[in-house]
Amino acid sequence: MRKIIFGIITLLTFSCNEKPKSEFSLSGMTNGIENGAIIYLDYNNKVLDSTIVQDNTFEFKTKLPNTPMNLWIHNKDFSNYRSFWAENKPMTFNANKTDFRNAIITGSESENLSFSLYQKIDTLPRTERQKAEMEFVKNNPNSIVSASMLSLYSTTWGKEKTKELYEQFSTENKNSKFGKEITRYIELNKEPKIGEQFADFESENLNGKLKKLSDVKGKAILLEFWASWCGPCRQENPNLVKTYEKFNPKGFEIFAVSLDQDKESWLKAIKKDSLNWEHVSDLKGQKNEASLIYGINGIPDNFLIAENGEIIGRNLRGEKLNQKLKEILE
Repeated sequence: MRKIIFGIITLLTFSCNEKPKSEFSLSGMTNGIENGAIIYLDYNNKVLDSTIVQDNTFEFKTKLPNTPMNLWIHNKDFSNYRSFWAENKPMTFNANKTDFRNAIITGSESENLSFSLYQKIDTLPRTERQKAEMEFVKNNPNSIVSASMLSLYSTTWGKEKTKELYEQFSTENKNSKFGKEITRYIELNKEPKIGEQFADFESENLNGKLKKLSDVKGKAILLEFWASWCGPCRQENPNLVKTYEKFNPKGFEIFAVSLDQDKESWLKAIKKDSLNWEHVSDLKGQKNEASLIYGINGIPDNFLIAENGEIIGRNLRGEKLNQKLKEILE
């Protein structure tokens, strides 16, 4: 009996001394938002939680699976929105004298770092902005903000710079979701140039069958990177259809890689735009394997490949593409 009582006392003592786990909470102040308006908390385009504004205040209390996490807070129509780094601890959001985008958020060291950088670079020209972002990643190798940023800009900054910055990361950062994405880019990237041989790859077509770029036979092959959600891509498609109809009988082929994530949207766009050539996608969006191999940092983009496998042009469209095909095929 004494042993049982001692065990119960020990368990109770341990339970009382055990620190409760911190949970994410966000107390917010806004201005000019009507009572009853709903505010959403998103992660990766999925709603984690929602709450109602009352007297220009709101509050979130929810469990986050891992932190720091980059979340979005916004109203229904996104007229008010802000991304921020959340941690499993009490945080505050103050937009009572400004808009959501410039709200003061406290309680997260990662958010403090990120917002300080944003304030510094917001009005800088593109080249200076990029330089400041690279410097930030270099000076903060242990921050998840740096890992996120390097993952986002790896194809823009290139393999050499990405590898240089990645090698300075902490073990924790290298093992993070973003670190693994960077590792994948470094391992896959070949970024072939004009005058070099194309880099082969395979991906699933519309019917789920694996197709290689090398399976396509033609006197000139256009490796086209696009997506259903890409406005400039869709605007260019009618011109590409005309080019294909004119030059396909003479040996011109197109192998289109989509950076879509939603298969239904991809299929609808192909049908609506009458894109009657070979299409493939792994439905991984910006992390599409072929786009990482070729170093794609914006779409539309393409590579024109000669019959011997040499890349003879990049980002050719409209009349420039037509002229090049005339030289080759006529």
